[in-house]
Amino acid sequence: MSARIRSGQPAALVTGIGVAAPNGLGARAWWAAVLRGESGIGPVTRFDADGYPVQVAGEIDGFVDEDHVPARLRPATDRITRLTLAVAAEALADADAAPALSAGNNAGAVTASSAGGVELGQSELQALWSKGRRHVSVYHASAWFPAAGGGQLAIRHQLQGPGGAVVAEQAGGLDAVAQARRELRNGARLMLAGGVDSALCPWAWAAHMAAGTLSTVAEPALAYRPFAPEACGHVLGEGGALLVIEDAETAQARGATGYGTVAGCAATFDGPGVPRLRAAAERALADAGVSPADVDVVFADAAGERGADRAEAEAITALFGPYGVPVTAPKTMTGRLLAGGSSLDLAAALLALRDGVVPPTTATERTADDCPLDLVIGEPRRGGVLRCALVLARGRGGFNSAAVVRGPG
Repeated sequence: MSARIRSGQPAALVTGIGVAAPNGLGARAWWAAVLRGESGIGPVTRFDADGYPVQVAGEIDGFVDEDHVPARLRPATDRITRLTLAVAAEALADADAAPALSAGNNAGAVTASSAGGVELGQSELQALWSKGRRHVSVYHASAWFPAAGGGQLAIRHQLQGPGGAVVAEQAGGLDAVAQARRELRNGARLMLAGGVDSALCPWAWAAHMAAGTLSTVAEPALAYRPFAPEACGHVLGEGGALLVIEDAETAQARGATGYGTVAGCAATFDGPGVPRLRAAAERALADAGVSPADVDVVFADAAGERGADRAEAEAITALFGPYGVPVTAPKTMTGRLLAGGSSLDLAAALLALRDGVVPPTTATERTADDCPLDLVIGEPRRGGVLRCALVLARGRGGFNSAAVVRGPG
């Protein structure tokens, strides 16, 4: 692989992946579950959801705090931070980044958040209103500031280079990776980037239900069906992915090979009544120096709501034509993971290119007539050569992001 992109800027090589998802803890377990079509969506168990019209979610099962977070940190960290620390450790180990970090390379982290640590906020509200309590006894900074998890990462892994936090809801994971790529161009040698999120508590549940986009279907296998005629909303999940992204020349000098490169990134914002997802995709393709004909698979945002699905299908068909490119949405097995969703799709795209397989979209059995997409349904699609993938993401409020990844060949 060339260590330089067409503009002469350093190539952003992904050398490590860490994952926590409802259908698998760790990148290897999650990817195997995705290729099996195994869903992690089920009834809510993290709190009593019987009184709510929405009762299914993508919950991470089997995560043990004691395995990942020191006892001294647990009282001052929430689930997002604990998951983030575990995912970061996996990504850095996968990249064998310890030598690079110990050598004093300029290394940093950019993470994404949707609303900060809502679960710590929930616990403080409960403390405030519980019998005999007159005030909140402990102020948890990470409950309110989305950068808190990133700060913990920097401290634990001695990431003394550039840092930052991005708030763009579901698009945030891609935006964090784009920022990390810019930091490489500014002289950083290694960046940890992406998003991990969790909002499975009554406070956050009520807020998301108020948006009116959650599915009220009680059957987990039928609740989230993007691009289907029956699509009626999405399922909320928790988790995400962090990627180790390095200057390719530096990585190759230490013997790292990597999964592929983040070749192009772009972001747009919707205008009044004007969706701009297509513009984000076009700009990402231009940034990567590729055309739609070069793209072998699209990882869709897959809102699961009829109007939003139709708008995304229009953006994709405008670029590739009706049924012009394989499209997939493996998030149907996890739910939409807020700030963690798009970085998990980016990880899926890299692994798809590595293995030459397009993961399936589950639950959806057929596409609606107004969504003329070549949606990979039911089973993985194998047999073709995959060199380039486009990942799309939209965040609540008008955020659009797109990224182009290329395989290591």
